[in-house]
Amino acid sequence: VLASLVSALVAAQAEPLLKPSERFGDPASGAVPSFRKHVIPLLGVRGCNGRECHGSFAGKGDFQLSLFGYDFDKDHKEIVRDEDEIRIDKENPANSLLLLKPTMQEKHKGKLRFKKGSWEYQLLLSWVKNGAENDAQTTPEFDRLEVRPGLIEFTDSNQTRQLQVIVHWRGGTTEDVTELTRFRTNDESIAGVDENGLVSAASPGDTHIIAFYDNGVQPVAVYRPVSDRLEDDYPEISTRTKTDELVVAKLRKLGIIPSAQCTDEEFLRRVSLDLTGSLPLPQEIRSFLTNRSPLKRSKKIDELLKRPAYAAWWTTKLCDYTGNNPQTQSDPVFRTEMAQHWYEWIYHRIRTNEPYDRIAEGLIMATSRQKGESFMQFAKGMSQHYKKENPVPFHTRESMPYYWARRNVRQAEEKALSFAHAFLGVRIQCAQCHKHPFDQWTQQDFKKFQAFFEPIQYKANTPKGEKGGEGKNYQSLMKELEQFVGYDKEKKNNRKELRAEIKRRAQAGQAVPWQELYIANTKGKPSRKKPNNKKKRYIGRVITPSVLGGEDVHLTDYPDPRQPLMDWLRSGDNPYFARAFVNRVWHNYFGHGIVDPVDDMNLANPPSNGPLLDHLAGGFVESGYDMKWLHRTILNSDAYQRSWRPNETNRQDERNFSRMVMRRLPAEVVADAIMQATASNTRVTAMTKSPIDRTIGPDTLGRNNKKLTSLNYALSVFGKPDRTENCDCERSSDPTLLQAVFTRNDPSLISMINGSDRRAKGWIAE
Repeated sequence: VLASLVSALVAAQAEPLLKPSERFGDPASGAVPSFRKHVIPLLGVRGCNGRECHGSFAGKGDFQLSLFGYDFDKDHKEIVRDEDEIRIDKENPANSLLLLKPTMQEKHKGKLRFKKGSWEYQLLLSWVKNGAENDAQTTPEFDRLEVRPGLIEFTDSNQTRQLQVIVHWRGGTTEDVTELTRFRTNDESIAGVDENGLVSAASPGDTHIIAFYDNGVQPVAVYRPVSDRLEDDYPEISTRTKTDELVVAKLRKLGIIPSAQCTDEEFLRRVSLDLTGSLPLPQEIRSFLTNRSPLKRSKKIDELLKRPAYAAWWTTKLCDYTGNNPQTQSDPVFRTEMAQHWYEWIYHRIRTNEPYDRIAEGLIMATSRQKGESFMQFAKGMSQHYKKENPVPFHTRESMPYYWARRNVRQAEEKALSFAHAFLGVRIQCAQCHKHPFDQWTQQDFKKFQAFFEPIQYKANTPKGEKGGEGKNYQSLMKELEQFVGYDKEKKNNRKELRAEIKRRAQAGQAVPWQELYIANTKGKPSRKKPNNKKKRYIGRVITPSVLGGEDVHLTDYPDPRQPLMDWLRSGDNPYFARAFVNRVWHNYFGHGIVDPVDDMNLANPPSNGPLLDHLAGGFVESGYDMKWLHRTILNSDAYQRSWRPNETNRQDERNFSRMVMRRLPAEVVADAIMQATASNTRVTAMTKSPIDRTIGPDTLGRNNKKLTSLNYALSVFGKPDRTENCDCERSSDPTLLQAVFTRNDPSLISMINGSDRRAKGWIAE
């Protein structure tokens, strides 16, 4: 029986799959095209539903299709049900505008898309003749896309390779859809691809060709070695760690020989700046260079991980990812303090090496009131953190609610976008309006994902029936304050006095009307089925109801809709959470992510070294999300400790980590380095022990620190992010003319050198 099954399988695989041109090109074949499988993909490959044509926001010629064609019902209605019934003429199919326009039998601004009598023409004609039906709801579900070959290895610029695209539908049906597939190259200087899937070699290097069909996005790696140092001719390269094994395995395929190890001076400067955002001290340099221990580099890494500057720099990075900006905080009275509390809450946890998943949980699952607290208990407790004298440190709170308090995440869709960027490294903005062009996300997927964030609220909260402790709630406490200062809502007078009184009372530790983070009541909403008491498996690419292989999540089953999200982040098959953080850390050390851009982890942007990313992400999870484990693993690798000096094989390499690519320092690191280079020895020692007066500390978030005010311009010039957008691109590392001018004659820089900026005297005076 087994032999028979194997024979049948082999026979099925050997049977050639007919192309659409072969199935539908002959009118006598009688084959009936599918609206979902054939008609919409055909309109896609011919550009009809692209941005420049009928897929644009307003459509063209009163005819609008969904961008990239995944809203089948909408598209079918648009094609079939026009007022004059001329786009589809069922009485005389050949007179349908769907056929006349693209063949230029009638005037068409989109020009000729295919010829009359071609297989494309016959496919659409056959569909119209057979009733122009919409079968999107009856066709089997899309399963996966297969591209043959899965890897292309060129040896010469004159070579080509034809791709074949096979779609697999649920139930076992397969089709050759090469002619209905869109293709794109990620780097045309390495390899090009035409509309038929013919890949042509260009310059040496590696890239990916991406195939798009239906909801499938499939990358194909393309290699062309840069040298003849392959196989037996490739030199023996030391691979002390698994990280190095995976890096060198990729380099070996490309004939790229990595650079030699960097010098001790280069290593110490590099690791100090990258890990702690700080220059090494003179005495530290002398001690390191005279140390003959073979373990001195790994010991230096461990030493740096214990410094306050390590926690300060990586707190700055996490504040970047999560959007900590005082100007976006919803409370106009305490926005600066809220941003600083946000910083200090993360700083304390990095300082104590709290696992990354628990830090994320403290942000995602944050609460304002403790269980059982009345409003007045909550209000008095919050004011203790804002007292002028002896405030209670905010980091003592179990969670940090201000991530959800920002004015730019008030709407559910804004929360969804922020969450995806901060914790998944994914850009899903496109799916708000249409099918994502480079991933599996559809507009419906986005709406379902957005539903998780609908109940999350940060504002004045008076639960129904609550009068609050001491008979007071938010409204009554605010009314009392308004009467005290004579504030009139209609006249909007004395607003400044009202805010000043709120601040005065909070600084005295008294209760004030604090807004709070809470979950709106979701009870009473119908559930489509009873909850499954078995352990839920969060499979697929996103945990939303019935999307991309994920199970339904009924929010009425959970008191907090964020809990299933947090469970999904920690699940073993989550494809984003650990990888996104690992990728960002790698980018910090190499200037280029394994996936790059680092916040664009989509199917059409595959990692340059998938096994490397999988290894690091898997190890990170196994370590218990230990951030220091991740730093040590990367920094102790040969890949990180290589020289910047290139050789003939890796001179052009910037994505395979064969050498250290030169990169500009981040804004805060530049500013602190300027302070460190111009300060007295006493001041430099103080900066090493505490980040308070450094730009990687909390003071740059608005506290009145005159020592840092003069550096605000420098931070702006060198690309410090505003943290208002869901994009890592806010932080700029590009060199500019203004940077050169600043380092030559900026007054603040000159005053630091001269020691005349009200600080302790600089090193010249010393």
